Amino acid sequence: MTIILSGLYRYPIKSSQGQRLQQSQVQSSGLPFDRTWMIATPNGRLITGREFPKLVLLSAEPSTEGLSLSAPGMPTLFVATGLFSQIHPASVWESDFTAHHGASDADAWCSAYLGEQVILLWTGLELNRQGSKGEPITFVDGHPLLLTGESSLADLNHRLDQKLSMQRFRPNLIMQGADAFAEDSWKKIRIGEVIFSFIKPCTRCVFITIDPETGEKSPNQEPLRTLAKYRKTADGVIFGQNIAVEKGGVINEGMIVEILE
Repeated sequence: MTIILSGLYRYPIKSSQGQRLQQSQVQSSGLPFDRTWMIATPNGRLITGREFPKLVLLSAEPSTEGLSLSAPGMPTLFVATGLFSQIHPASVWESDFTAHHGASDADAWCSAYLGEQVILLWTGLELNRQGSKGEPITFVDGHPLLLTGESSLADLNHRLDQKLSMQRFRPNLIMQGADAFAEDSWKKIRIGEVIFSFIKPCTRCVFITIDPETGEKSPNQEPLRTLAKYRKTADGVIFGQNIAVEKGGVINEGMIVEILE
């Protein structure tokens, strides 16, 4: 059975709309421009789609020069990275570190869109936050990358009345050709020249009940409710695997996935 990389995504702003890529560099911190910006409270605490579901409709186009923001009912705004000139405290769950702030127009834009005073933070060129293996990480929840399998989603969809897209789960890498939840037993894989090691299963929360197309929460708590019936562990409901990068390089959609361990 041949397993291939069928999907490759990044999410420039934490909780924002995903961008599908045909090719990407892979480094120890993950994919370039993946969660390198974050909308936060004025004191730097993360804000996610859990509290503001409409964040999933926010589109951000990143470049080395800056970030272009767009969202329903909002004018497009370009924010230059040079504006993020102030060091600012940042907090992602239990992780406290420093990031960069200072783009007042972006703060106002994000605040107008969400209807609450917020700020936009940038990691900066140098990452000063570390993951579980000591690797540099961005505003991700805690690990560089998330991997899921198409067969695993098909297994879940078979149990649901309404079929869901993989974007509910916000993965970076999507595999095609493996059995359902085969990724649970993988320890190390290679895609092209890039080697990934598996850290731990990804525990899921109410964020997966938000429709990425509409920004609305599911009235029946799906798919979290169904997953809890057969994918619940002592740590929580799991779907997907958190992974790290052992050897970097370039990967393309369609590449063969080799199971090393």
